[in-house]
Amino acid sequence: MRRLCVALLLIAAPLLVAAQPLDELKLLSEHPVEGIAGGNLSGLAWCSEALWAVSDRDDDRLYRLDTSQTVWHAEAEPFVAPAPPVMPLPWGLRMSTWVAGQVRGGDLDLEGLSCDAKGNRYLVSEAHAAVLQLPPAAAPQWLNLPGGLVRQARASGMLLHVNALFEGVAVDPAGERLWLAAERENRGLLVLHKQPSSWRCTGGCVLLSEGGQESAPAQLGGEPQARDFSDLVFSQGKLFTLERLGHRICRRQSDSGEVERCWSFAAEALTEARRYDSPFGVAEALVIDKDGAWVGLDNGRRARGDGEQRPLVWRFAAPKGGWGNTR
Repeated sequence: MRRLCVALLLIAAPLLVAAQPLDELKLLSEHPVEGIAGGNLSGLAWCSEALWAVSDRDDDRLYRLDTSQTVWHAEAEPFVAPAPPVMPLPWGLRMSTWVAGQVRGGDLDLEGLSCDAKGNRYLVSEAHAAVLQLPPAAAPQWLNLPGGLVRQARASGMLLHVNALFEGVAVDPAGERLWLAAERENRGLLVLHKQPSSWRCTGGCVLLSEGGQESAPAQLGGEPQARDFSDLVFSQGKLFTLERLGHRICRRQSDSGEVERCWSFAAEALTEARRYDSPFGVAEALVIDKDGAWVGLDNGRRARGDGEQRPLVWRFAAPKGGWGNTR
């Protein structure tokens, strides 16, 4: 009976956390970004004393953000990626993804961005379910990921739909653990450990797989949509997920993906002036530091309520007591 009670509590814990009223994060500033050629801002990371961005429409550059003024300017750093590896995705899914890339631009569909303490940058390609490493003084290279990563993800209900593959990447400072976030239907978290010449799943790749729907905020119509992850960060020993539909940031255990605490940014994001004509939300990029969070918006060149069409980055203050508050 005791084991049954413990199991039920583990199953119910995420639902209980989600049901609690969330504290609202306070918006400190917002910054339009100029100079991103493809327009879409799909990832952010703080690397080597600067804030960097990636666009899912550009396969050949990162952007260093000049943050000295209210309007930020993106300075391109070009790179040449080698041909991506062929991961064990079904032929039909790979072809549909290829066609989508030809139509909208961005064959690699670079989504997440992360850095380790040595200055290596890591970009996740949604289209190819692969991770590109950009060393500070060497040519870009694709990480040698195991085929079991994709097979385990698909067996757990993830990576089944076009434009619903890997959406976020996070790496620990030592560059020895790598986490990936599957976007939706199912959303989930996976982890890999570095070996001398490759990356391996230790005790399985999948930490978390979640299906189902939740209601969009009332300001976006309130219709049920698939739960999602739109970015992933490792900070202060924890994982932080950006949840686009729910307009929230959640702190999770790095070894299980179990949610511990969430904070909402819906009140600030969904004012009439800041709202976009989208039923899902547009928050796609996340950086966490001790003082707050940077949230980047992939607005797809759509105008929001006040007419602003440029990509934007919001700065939120850290919650009272800090991100580690267990209350």
